[in-house]
Amino acid sequence: AQNVPNSDWEKKVTEYFREKLKENNATNWVPSLNDVPVHYLKPNSLVKFRCMVQDMFDPEFYMGVYETVDPNTNARVLHFGKYRDVAECGPHQEIDFNSSQTVTSERQTFYCVPVPGESAWVKEISFFASQARVSPSTSYTPSRHKRSYEEDEDMDLHPSKQKEQNMGNGCSGGDIHGCVEPKRLETEASAGHHLISTNCSPPLDLNFPLPGEKGPACLVKVYENWENFKVNDVLEVYGILSVDPVLSIVNNEERDSSNLDPMECMDTAEEQRVHSPPASLVPRIHVILAQKLQHINPLLPACLNEEDSKTFVSNFMSELSPVRAELLGFLTHALLGDSLAAEYLILHLISTVYARRDVLPLGKFTVNLSGCPRNSIFTEHIYHIIQQLVPASYRLQMTIENMNHSRFIPHKDYAANRLVSGVLQLASNTSLVVDETQLEQGQLDTTGVHNVTALGNLITWQKVDYDFSYHQMEFPCNINVLITSEGQSLLPSDCRVHLQPQIIPPNMEEYMSSLLTAVLPSVLNKFRIYLSLLRLLDYSISDEVTKAVEEDFVEMRKNDPESITADDLHRTLLVARFLSLSAGQTTLSRERWLRAKQLEALRKARLQQQQCVNGNEL
Repeated sequence: AQNVPNSDWEKKVTEYFREKLKENNATNWVPSLNDVPVHYLKPNSLVKFRCMVQDMFDPEFYMGVYETVDPNTNARVLHFGKYRDVAECGPHQEIDFNSSQTVTSERQTFYCVPVPGESAWVKEISFFASQARVSPSTSYTPSRHKRSYEEDEDMDLHPSKQKEQNMGNGCSGGDIHGCVEPKRLETEASAGHHLISTNCSPPLDLNFPLPGEKGPACLVKVYENWENFKVNDVLEVYGILSVDPVLSIVNNEERDSSNLDPMECMDTAEEQRVHSPPASLVPRIHVILAQKLQHINPLLPACLNEEDSKTFVSNFMSELSPVRAELLGFLTHALLGDSLAAEYLILHLISTVYARRDVLPLGKFTVNLSGCPRNSIFTEHIYHIIQQLVPASYRLQMTIENMNHSRFIPHKDYAANRLVSGVLQLASNTSLVVDETQLEQGQLDTTGVHNVTALGNLITWQKVDYDFSYHQMEFPCNINVLITSEGQSLLPSDCRVHLQPQIIPPNMEEYMSSLLTAVLPSVLNKFRIYLSLLRLLDYSISDEVTKAVEEDFVEMRKNDPESITADDLHRTLLVARFLSLSAGQTTLSRERWLRAKQLEALRKARLQQQQCVNGNEL
């Protein structure tokens, strides 16, 4: 309202929120759609959402500026349409579509889902950070005179914000999500989700990449710099929540003329259903600020380049050695006393694709852990332990049934004009544990063969070819794949480590469960920071060390030309890279190179020994 003649008001809005969110832990004051069911949130209020871009719709046009006129008095009022879905119109006013003041603007809609496979601990830590000042209550009794927690606390601590709070639309007093304990919130949210789904006719598929995922999908509407975001990016968005019931009116010819999108009538019925789902099920967020996330670990600062973050990093790096030693001990116990396998598991968990040379992804380190007991709960428990350490993961059980009937590769549905998701549509740095011990004899059908091929391509090239019917489109990815198998895996891998258990617990279930309960939460959090942080560090090799490594390799080739290949050099360099990083060193030293060679020699000797025992796989 203050800037009608001046078009710069939009920048001021963005700047205002950017500055406000830097103050006094302000980000924790903004309710998150990841933690709070939509029906607890106030419409037209500021919310945040941590999500992955699952699909990108066509840009949409909206009335950025429009004029309403009162037919009786001919009085005219100018309105702004930004950050809204539905036009604002007084009781005796109509929109003047022919007004010379009308400005048509453009925005981009992204279909966003919660990060696939996000670990429960990430959700919990984020939830308790945002609800830190709220006392949970075991009973939920909505009463009209209660205010939502963001009103209550904001007004107590920031009296100046009272005016801003009152600018939003009024909301029924039932939105007291701050006073509900997390479990109750979750059950009510999922119950609501289920009810809505069953009442839809036919039910709307929310297009989550992984089966059994919960949480809201959102239509995220971006007003500037949307070309910076692409499918599979992980974002944190701050924006205005829009859940206007008018948005749920689909395929109704007498659509309210106050809806801001005149183009919608050109869509097919199927497309309209997908692109305009009920707002109660798929809320809209009009983005004021959005940022790409380097990682989703809530124990780490979001951006490591800022000054405050540098202090955090240097403090943590100073106590890295004991954390590494404890993590190695913990994983050794988990792998039944096998410390060599535990070393390689640490290297695998901090590996990441750091560059691409032509089509070759550098830094990927897929490990095949062979020698796992068949049809045992061992692999399931190993996955549960990894789940407790990394921010996002998924266990893919490689059964004939799953291979033949799961949808791995996302494909384009042209009738609904959307990308139908698949299991391999995952965010960067997700840990994918492929459990091959579940594989029985059987026949793969066409889908099964395609799925196995897609898995192989993901491992080898770190890319997934999405199916657009008439052509394939390459989507590069950065997924850490760990394959657990009895013998050598059917899938390719960068490194095979054969498990040599030193202890056989009489009760595997009890042994594995007691491992996690024995670790202090503070120590577990250090493991989580350790694994996330080391992935983000830079690394280099000096010219001097490069020369020494080359000479060493030439010497190794002389001594054993048969078994030492270029692949061995590449793998040993990778092991040396992650070994250095795991000790907090960002350059390669002679000692680390020798240690990498030693680990590789032990690993190979074990494989040869295992193959020599009667020629049978153990």
